[in-house]
Amino acid sequence: MLCQIISQAKKHPSLIPFFIFIGAGGTGAALYVTRLALFNPDVSWDRKNNPEPWNKLGPNDQYKFYSVNVDYNKLKKEGPDF
Repeated sequence: MLCQIISQAKKHPSLIPFFIFIGAGGTGAALYVTRLALFNPDVSWDRKNNPEPWNKLGPNDQYKFYSVNVDYNKLKKEGPDF
């Protein structure tokens, strides 16, 4: 398949930016899904040792990808400990 892409790029050089953007988009999507699978507190890979990982998060743990207005270092806990 890679040989076919290279041959098409040689025949039609205007397709090179298309292949670059499609490759970058696919790579970015794969990296984001990997990040969600490894670092999201909603995903539990080890159910025996850590069955509910979302209960171990403190109020100042940032697990969102990007936060606009919230400074997680200044938040205080509002609920009880379980």
